[in-house]
Formats: sequence, structure tokens, C-alpha cells
Amino acid sequence: MRNAMIPSPRRWWSAIATAMGSRPVIAGLACTGVATAMAALTLATLYTGRADALDHARETAVNLVSLISSDLARNVEIDDLSLKAMVDGAQQPITWKLPPDIRDAVLFDRATTAVYLGGAFILDSSGRVAVSQNKGVYPPVALNDRDYFIAQQRSPNVGLYISHPYRSRLRDGKWSIALTRRINNPDGSFNGIAVMAIRMEYFQSLLSRISTGRAGSVFVALDDGTLLARKPYVEKVIGIRVRSASFDYMRTHPSGSFVAKATVDGVERMYSFSRVPGSPLIAVVAPAVDDILSPWRERSLLVGTLTLAFGMVFVAVSWMLAFALRDKIRVQGKLVRWAATDALTGLSNRRALDARLDAEWTQAARQGSAISVAFVDIDHFKRFNDLYGHAMGDEVLSAVADCLTEVARASDVVVRYGGEEFAVLLPDTDAAGAIAAGERMRKNVEGMTHFAQTEGRPIVTVSVGCATRLPALGGEPRELLLAADEQLYSAKGAGRNRVMHEISAAGSFAAST
Repeated sequence: MRNAMIPSPRRWWSAIATAMGSRPVIAGLACTGVATAMAALTLATLYTGRADALDHARETAVNLVSLISSDLARNVEIDDLSLKAMVDGAQQPITWKLPPDIRDAVLFDRATTAVYLGGAFILDSSGRVAVSQNKGVYPPVALNDRDYFIAQQRSPNVGLYISHPYRSRLRDGKWSIALTRRINNPDGSFNGIAVMAIRMEYFQSLLSRISTGRAGSVFVALDDGTLLARKPYVEKVIGIRVRSASFDYMRTHPSGSFVAKATVDGVERMYSFSRVPGSPLIAVVAPAVDDILSPWRERSLLVGTLTLAFGMVFVAVSWMLAFALRDKIRVQGKLVRWAATDALTGLSNRRALDARLDAEWTQAARQGSAISVAFVDIDHFKRFNDLYGHAMGDEVLSAVADCLTEVARASDVVVRYGGEEFAVLLPDTDAAGAIAAGERMRKNVEGMTHFAQTEGRPIVTVSVGCATRLPALGGEPRELLLAADEQLYSAKGAGRNRVMHEISAAGSFAAST
């Protein structure tokens, strides 16, 4: 029993189709809204993909920066250990009394392990080479104007100093940087410096292993913005001090990531950086934002285009279906009306009467009111048809239908029951009302002037049989129809052109002529 109350899927779809057909604009707007929501969801997903692409690139760049920073920190630490050994040896007076080979071994033994070493030197207090690792003979040039020399000379607390890039005066102008430590006399006064010159190729070789895309960049710089190495390599920018808000941020933070336009070439990049512990070096990996988002843009363009195309097709098809369903429902409605309508007279037919009678019978039973039916039949219609022809007969049928409709109330139902017979359903009408209604119908037909003989006698009349019932007392609608039909035959048997009514279920009659 419970399952019987649940609408079947077929009924659901039928209800949906009917709703769409009856309100095509609302249905079209609803489908357009659905397509728009789907497109918005797709766009939101694509935008999330953009953020994911940037996050993935940032994570990769941070890992690369960590590798570069670790390599730099390890080599700076190794070079600093070599410098400390050189300083310890140079500050021992006995070292300078040893044979040259032994002295050099004491001073430069650890320096041989340095990567991309351009030379290891001990400079005296005037900035000239006192001794070198490779035992070379250098021109008598003073290096006391170098930043690394001046910094160590001025302060005994500098510790490890990493210089700005310079072109070496001892190695044919090749790019180098110097790692230096101060050498003191026993009294703490300045007595020169220990120098390890690192070729700039070291930094370029380190960066050459990093792939950052077509327009990306990776570089190593000092914390004041001086570039030591860059990929892609641009020689003219090596040693140039770049002043920008980006470097100001890097100088004041140990590590981080941000997006900014490069001062050097104006390309927007994602900068991930880390300071090298124990040094003024900063390692930076900066893939271009366009390179990062290029695969995402291609994918988004494809997905967005397909979404737009499918969405437009969906919307167009939805609108077409909505209006097609509307037309179909209209046609179905016409078919239903045609199936319940008499084509000649335009009145409802017998099928419509049966459906309406059941509804009115139920309503009358609930309200305790009476319901009546009048059967109307054209007198001698076959003879009229044979005499004047079928075309004139059709005119008479239409004219009689108009006469019945003219005197019917808005609540009454006038139908062509079949052939020359009509039926009128009279809701909420007792016997007296039914007789009065039947008489109005009879007189209206009788008074049609365009179907009168020359002597003034009517040639078209009708016989009317009426019946009344109280549905609250029981019975069936069919009984009411049978009773009215019997009264119609009684009216015809009594001479035609009259109204007869069954007043009670017992069978007493009233007649009007």
C-alpha cells in the first residue's frame, strides 16, 4: 500500500516534462543557470589548478635553493678551514724559518682541497704577495686597494671576509672572489692577510645544473645586491650591484619566496631565496611566472573552450527542448480537446460528459445537492435530412447546439451525445430547475426563424427528457442518464416538441408541451 503511494519514475519524468513545456522560459533559464553553475565550478577548479601550479613551482624552487645553499656553505666552510690553517702557520715565527718546501706545505696543505681554487696567497702588510701556493713569481703589484685587504686592515674582528668580484691582477684579469682572514703580529697589530682566490667558474658550474625554464633565472649574489653568478649568463651584469626592493627584502630575511619583476630584464619571476649560513652570500632560484603557468594556461584554455562550447550547446538544446515540449504539450492539449469535442458543433462530446458527470456527482454527494440531466433530441431529423439534404441537416445541428448553449448557465455542460441527440448536465439543479431549463431549450429551438415554414409553423423542434437525483442518497451516475433517456423516449411517444421529467425515483412524471 505504501509503495502504491510513491510516484513512479515515469510519472516524475512526465511531471518534469509537463512543467518544462508549460513554462519554457523558466525551464530555459533554469538550464542556463545550471550550465552557468557548471562553468563557474570548472573555472573555480581551473583557478585552483593555477594556485597548485604556483605552489608546486615554489616548492621545487625552495628545494633547489636549499641544494645550492648547502653546496656553497660546505665549500665556504672548507675554504675557511684552509684560511685558518694558513693564518695559524703565518703567525708562527718558526714557519718563516723553515725551508720553502716545508713552509709551503705548512701554509697551504689544506688549500689544495678547495674547489675551483684560483690561488692561495699570503699578503704582507703592504699588500704584496709574500708567498703563494703554486710558488709562482708574480709582478710586484700591491693589492692594498682591494676591498678585502682594506676591510681586514681596518678591523681585527672581521673574521672571514668574502670580497666583491674582481678581475685578478695576478691571473690575467680573470674574474674571481677572495676569501680572506687577517694575520696579526704577536702584539695584535696588522701583519697581512691570508687569501684564497676562487674562480667565478665555480658559481657558474654550480648554477649550470639548475633548470629554471625558458625565461627563468638562478643566481648567487652578495647581500648588498652584487651579482656573482647568473644563469642565463650575462657577463656585463657580473659584479654589478643591483638596487631593488627585492634585494632589500632578501637582505633582511633568512629565506623566503615572493613574486616580483626583475630589475635586470623586467621579467616577472617567483623568487625563492636562502642566505648561505656564515657568509654574505644569497642563493636565489627564480622561475618565470609565465613558464610556471604555461602548461596550466594551455590546459585551462582547452578545458575552458570545451566547457564553454558544451555549455552553449547544453543551453541551446535545453531551450529548444523546452519550446519543443511546449509545442508538444499544446498539440497534446489540442488532441485532448479534439477527442472531447464534437467537430461539427464545437460542443463537448459524450466522453467529456461521462468525465464531467462523475466529478459533479461526487461534488453533489459531498454537498448534499441535487444534480439533473436533460436529453434533447431533434424531432423527425431523419425525415428533415432526407428532405433537405445532409448539408442542411448539419446546419440544423449547429443551430440547435447554439440554441442550447444560449440558454445554458456557465456551470451547465452542453454536449452532443450522438447523431441528432444532445445532453445537458445541470449541476446543483432540482427537478423544477431541470424542467425550467428544458423548457427554455425547447422554446429557443422552436423560435428559430430561419428554419420556419412559410405558414409560420416551425419545421425544427426538439423533445426533452429530464431526470434528477440526490447523489447523497446513493445510486450511480449511469442511472441518472438512463432515467433521462427514458423520459426523452416518453416525450417523443407523447407527441414530440415537449419536456418530460421524472420527478422521483418511484417514476411519477411531469410533462410540458
